[in-house]
Amino acid sequence: MKLLSSLLFITTAGVIGIYAQEYEIPNHQLRGELDNSSSSSTSSTNNNNNDTILKERAKSAFSYTEDIGPGLKLDMALSTIHHSTLSEYQSIQVIDTYFGRTLVTDGKTQSAAHDEYVYHESLVHPPLFWSGILGTSSGNNNGEASRKGTPKSVFIGGGGELATAREVLKHNTVERVVMVDLDPVVIEVSKQYLPDWGGEMVVNHPKMELIIGDSYKYLMETDETFDVIIMDISDPIEAGPGIALYTQEFYQRAAKVLTPNSGVFVTQAGSGAYINHPTQSDGETEVSCLPPIMNTLTTVFDHAIPYTVPVASFGEDWGFVMAFNGSKSQAHQLIDLAPGEINTLIEKRIESVDGVPEHNGSSSTGGKKGEHALELYDGESHRGLFALSKPLRRSIQSDERIMTLENPILMY
Repeated sequence: MKLLSSLLFITTAGVIGIYAQEYEIPNHQLRGELDNSSSSSTSSTNNNNNDTILKERAKSAFSYTEDIGPGLKLDMALSTIHHSTLSEYQSIQVIDTYFGRTLVTDGKTQSAAHDEYVYHESLVHPPLFWSGILGTSSGNNNGEASRKGTPKSVFIGGGGELATAREVLKHNTVERVVMVDLDPVVIEVSKQYLPDWGGEMVVNHPKMELIIGDSYKYLMETDETFDVIIMDISDPIEAGPGIALYTQEFYQRAAKVLTPNSGVFVTQAGSGAYINHPTQSDGETEVSCLPPIMNTLTTVFDHAIPYTVPVASFGEDWGFVMAFNGSKSQAHQLIDLAPGEINTLIEKRIESVDGVPEHNGSSSTGGKKGEHALELYDGESHRGLFALSKPLRRSIQSDERIMTLENPILMY
């Protein structure tokens, strides 16, 4: 998840804030009606030109604008404001934009109907399948009761829109999911306005335990172990709640909570731009924290492997880092997994969650299996995730910073 900045809606009349339950912005409420001089001009135009005038007006509307980096903004049409509120921790909006239904917190897109599955499938399925492969090779799948293999237990930090849990629950090996999120308002808003992301069917799933609380505190105090830990959390920004969840101290604890030999940790890692931004820092914050996140994980785990995927609604490629213990050959095996091996696992293990509707108005309520239950991830796309660009690899190789509680690195 992402977090930063403020939410602005730009009209030809200027900047307005949004604090309304639902407001649909009609096409006729456009430049001529928002600008007095334009309206006056329109009234004096010959009636024969009305069609042309209306056509020009239709090019103007409300806009949603989001900061991507210093000097770079993403701007798109805004058609509907479904919900806007302030929780104890952040501002929360649900809007309709170019990318469809969109969840925004503190001015940053968390996920959009157009491509939320790109982010969530990439975050979830590589580490869960890799845990299963590690479990098989380490002999953790012994006995009749374990014949389906690992992972069986999964911890999710954050994930308030519920789509990460939705993807985890597609794995038939999983027996227990613990999700800890700090903000109950995000969860309630997502249940009401984003049912396609998972909604009530995920929250009430028999394998699911939802806890409102601090992920850092929970993992520091728990006696439970997990096969996979997934951190779907806000970026490390100043005064943000997620800073401690990117530190060496937290990663050290996470390593102890993972199942030996087959445990896998994964975190979202912010911008994974194919080519570095022209301006990497504003002097105090960084556009990308992927390199130091990876560096910090390598001080705790044998392997920390970055991967990326294009997420159009985020305005750039997005990064993740997966970490685990094992031999160097296992690290190469993860990256070079044969497409057929992954596709076989998908057919054996994946099934959509009953009752979760699909995007784009489909009334499907689950029952899809194998490749039909996934929109992006398969054997071929797996290889693409780990094929980092040369500029990004150079950026990672040249970075030696470590993130600690005393010395955090803040993201733009």
